[in-house]
Amino acid sequence: MSHDALDALTSAGIAATAADSFGPVTIDVPAASWVAAHEVLRDAVGFTFFDFLSAADELTDGFRVVSHLADFWGGSHVEHVLVRTLIPRDKPVLATLSEVYAGANWHERETFEMFGVTFEGHPNLIPLLLPDGFEGNPLRKEFILASRVAKPWPGAKEPGESDHAPAGAPSRRRTLPPGVPDPETWGPRPPGSPDPDPLAPAQAAATPARPRRAGAERRTRQQADPPPQE
Repeated sequence: MSHDALDALTSAGIAATAADSFGPVTIDVPAASWVAAHEVLRDAVGFTFFDFLSAADELTDGFRVVSHLADFWGGSHVEHVLVRTLIPRDKPVLATLSEVYAGANWHERETFEMFGVTFEGHPNLIPLLLPDGFEGNPLRKEFILASRVAKPWPGAKEPGESDHAPAGAPSRRRTLPPGVPDPETWGPRPPGSPDPDPLAPAQAAATPARPRRAGAERRTRQQADPPPQE
C-alpha cells in the first residue's frame, strides 16, 4: 500500500518523495500540491480516514505541516501514511484540507493559533483553544515561556543533586530550560537598543570545573615523582 501511495502521487504528476521514518510511511510533497496529493491518496489509493494535522517549527527552514491518513481496508489491518510539506517562515500559508477531509477543520484552526500558519480557503479560521485577546503563537520556538523564568524548572536537577546541597556546590551541567531565552533577550533593554534575534540559539551557562578527588591528586603526584627504587 505504501508503494501504491507513492506511485499514485508520482503518476498524478506530483513530485512526491518517500522520507526516512521509524513509524508510518512518510511522504513529502510540495506545498503547491498539498491538496491535490490528499485527493489522490483519498480517491485513488483509499486513505479515506483523516485524524490528525499539525506542524513543527524548524526555525530558518520554515514550518513543516504534517497530516496522518489511514485506510481500514483489511478488517483488523490498517495502513497508515504521513503526508508532509514545508512552508516558508516569512509566509506561512497553505491551502486548507477542510474540503477534502472535514475533520481537518479543527486541526487547522489549532495549527493556525499555535504556529501562525494560515490555511487559505478555510471556512472559519478563528482561534480554537486560546483565550480571547491572546497574543503570539505558543508553539513557535521564539515564543517566550515566562513561567519558566518565574518559577524553578524541575528538570534543572541532575541525579544526586537536591534542595539541601551546600551553597556554591558545582553542578555537572548548567543549561537553560526549554522556552527560556538567553539573558540578553529577556527583560527590559535601554531605549533605542535593537531587538534581539528570537531565533538565535540560547547560550548555556558555563559549566564549572569539577573538583578533583584527593585520591586522584595523590596518584598524579606519585606518577610525577615516583618513589626511589631500593
